[in-house]
Amino acid sequence: MQPAQRMAALPPNFFAGLTRRIQQLKAQGVDLIRMDMGSPDMPPPAPIRDALKRSADQPHTHGYTPFGGLPGYRAAWAEFYGRRFGVELDPDVELTGLMGSKEGIFNLNLAYVDPGEVVLIPDPGYPTYTAGANFVGAEIVHMPLTADNLFLPDFAALPADVLRRAKLMWLNYPNNPTGATATLEVLAQAVALAREHGFLLAHDAPYTEIAFDDYVPPSLLQAPGAKDVAVEFHSLSKTANMAGWRIGVMAGNPTVVATMSRLQGNMSSGHFQPILDAASEALTGDQTWMVERNAHYKERRDLVVAGVRAAGLHAATPAAAIYVWVKLPEGVSDETYSHDLLEGAGVTVTPGSIFGPGGQGYLRVSLGTPTARVREAMERWGEWGRKR
Repeated sequence: MQPAQRMAALPPNFFAGLTRRIQQLKAQGVDLIRMDMGSPDMPPPAPIRDALKRSADQPHTHGYTPFGGLPGYRAAWAEFYGRRFGVELDPDVELTGLMGSKEGIFNLNLAYVDPGEVVLIPDPGYPTYTAGANFVGAEIVHMPLTADNLFLPDFAALPADVLRRAKLMWLNYPNNPTGATATLEVLAQAVALAREHGFLLAHDAPYTEIAFDDYVPPSLLQAPGAKDVAVEFHSLSKTANMAGWRIGVMAGNPTVVATMSRLQGNMSSGHFQPILDAASEALTGDQTWMVERNAHYKERRDLVVAGVRAAGLHAATPAAAIYVWVKLPEGVSDETYSHDLLEGAGVTVTPGSIFGPGGQGYLRVSLGTPTARVREAMERWGEWGRKR
């Protein structure tokens, strides 16, 4: 049986292939340190886990729930946005729950992009932006993110004909994979561009609550007029260490929210209520635990930056997110380097080229690994590098 032609637009998942190789090496007794996948190693704090348990013990919490989340869950996100960003959201029409933000990011293309329409995608960027656009037959136009421009898009360099034909633009700050940050002024420029040219602006913002050195990331929805043209995706995967719980949200323009809710209602069912109840606790309960969590990430960030520099590589010190973006020497293949590092030192990183052509010659190093193991990984990396 032949799959549909549209399946040819979806590449194999990089991490699935890496996991197979990791399993082979582990079966041979190799001790591996994973610093490739952006999955938090720390659990959610006890109050969140306790809320899940209490809810799961109730006999009435095991049936279907409404598409887009229970009213209390959406209200919790509205409270979070008001407290954290000063953004007022109507939980009934400007918010819809998602099975993790990745689902919504992919499906926004299904809801809004027809074959041949232009989707503007940052390069390098989260692969799901490209996968979703390819799946619907969009014309992808890359927005290069370069070190010279602090890994921000150069809006002025976008051709006028591309902007006229654009249907959707993606932004992502704090950024995956580069760790770059954007000011509210930069986000406001994107909003103004979307208003001028009539395209939908989508901001992927799952890392706003992981920041260092007194930096406070903004929300796109803080920009004047943002809700007229934009939506923002958020998630508790990184915010509350709930990656495996698959709980996220899309917020912003009410027409887009309604359209996505209609699509999602035909594709999936509602969340398990105990997860919704725990998520509400995560959003409205005590937030001070994040200070200690972020301090752990900061310590790991500093270990990685120092370690790769000692290995003769270049890395800026990111102010947010859970990644360090490492520049390899000119002419060195990121795929070859990451493969050799795995085989030679037992340390996994992600080659930058999986994030697009602009990622070639870079490595993404994740901070979602216990600090002691990060320290050991950097020692192994340095020793391996000196022997090359």
